[in-house]
Parts: sequence; structure tokens; C-alpha cells
Amino acid sequence: MDSAALRVAALWVAWLLVMLFHVELGLMPLFHGCSVEMQTRVPARRLPAIFLSMLVYFLLPLFAMLLAVHAFTEPEGWSASGSWRAFQFFLATIYTVTNIGHFLADLCIPDSRFDQVILMGVLTAIGLLLNWQAWLWWAP
Repeated sequence: MDSAALRVAALWVAWLLVMLFHVELGLMPLFHGCSVEMQTRVPARRLPAIFLSMLVYFLLPLFAMLLAVHAFTEPEGWSASGSWRAFQFFLATIYTVTNIGHFLADLCIPDSRFDQVILMGVLTAIGLLLNWQAWLWWAP
């Protein structure tokens, strides 16, 4: 069995869990009677497209994790092919770049929450590990 596929799947699981907690932690003030509303200039008509983008952003790593688990269980199967391993690497790279951008933005915002900055740092670190493992799995 290909243990690299299992490591990639485990890192996607860790990434997804930290991402979920990042969102949940952002909503925690609601449980203490505080607002989580933020000032925005985004017109209401654009919100469905933003929410759809967020859904896709979350579902792609889920799909990648399932592909890696499938590749682990069937090392000679279609999900372990070079093109799917390349997909894992490039998807992980895109997500790491977006996480680095988010992390840097959080560092630059004067009133950003320290707990969210820490989570974004952890998310970025997991992404970098994921890039490395996906590269090792894909590299010839």
C-alpha cells in the first residue's frame, strides 16, 4: 500500500478540521451575546456567489481527501495515477497560497483576533506539510 497517499489524506483531514474550527471560532461570540457582523461594502446580490465560492473552496479538499484515501486502498487504481497525484499537489499549492494570503492579512489587521491568527498559522503550516507530502507522492 502507498503510505504517501495515506499521509496526504491525513493532512487534508487535519486541514479540513482546522478550517472548520477557524469558522466555528469566528462564530463563538454569538454564544456570548456578541455580534459577529462585520462592516462590508459587498452588495447583497453578490452574496450567493460568495457563499457558493466558499462552498466550493471547502468541498475541493474533501474531494481530494477522498481521492487520496481511495488511492491508498487501491494503489494500482485510477486515483493513484500520476495525473491525480499532480492534482493533489497543485490543489494543495493553491490552498497554501490562499492560506498564506489570509494569514498575512490577519497579521496586518490591527484588531484581528489572536486566536484566529494562531489558527491561520496552523492552517498554513499544515498546508506546507501537505505540499511537501503531495510533492513526494507525485514527484517522479
